Amino acid sequence: MIIGYARPTEKDVNCKNQISLLEQYGCTDFYIEEHPSPQKRVQLIKMMSILGENDLIIVEKLHSFADSTRHLVELLNELNRRKAFLLSLKEGIDTRKPMDHSFLEIVQSIVELQSDTISQKTKIGMNEAKQKGIVSGRPRKPDENIKKAIEMYNSKQFNLAEIKEKTGISKSTLYRYLEN
Repeated sequence: MIIGYARPTEKDVNCKNQISLLEQYGCTDFYIEEHPSPQKRVQLIKMMSILGENDLIIVEKLHSFADSTRHLVELLNELNRRKAFLLSLKEGIDTRKPMDHSFLEIVQSIVELQSDTISQKTKIGMNEAKQKGIVSGRPRKPDENIKKAIEMYNSKQFNLAEIKEKTGISKSTLYRYLEN
């Protein structure tokens, strides 16, 4: 089966351009979303559930098919599981063609690259902030309040609510300091 999938875009609100293009590639069944929203992918879910072996999904571009690289990996895994294929016209990607690496492996590598890049940039940013004296994380409570809260707790004259009211130290913070 040759299946056309489309969802509205800013330039093609009714998907007419996409449908016309998909018809030129021999699509016999169409799954057209009513909304561009990633949360309302009713037709995508329906289409993926009926896929059979050697079925081909044709999309104008990858963004029509997936909302993110992670989402693309999930969809490609499902296509592999069902032994179905994807043809993305704009990018010229055809998973039916043999390659040195499968398109799924390439996308998985891209996802890992994105994750590593974000992680590295975060670490660099935190290191630069640390060098400038900027402390990340939750602000520390003043030491005198901690000492007062511990003294109140050890005196056994105050309950936890009273300690928090007078010192601003929460139960979990107090217990964390008591454990040390």
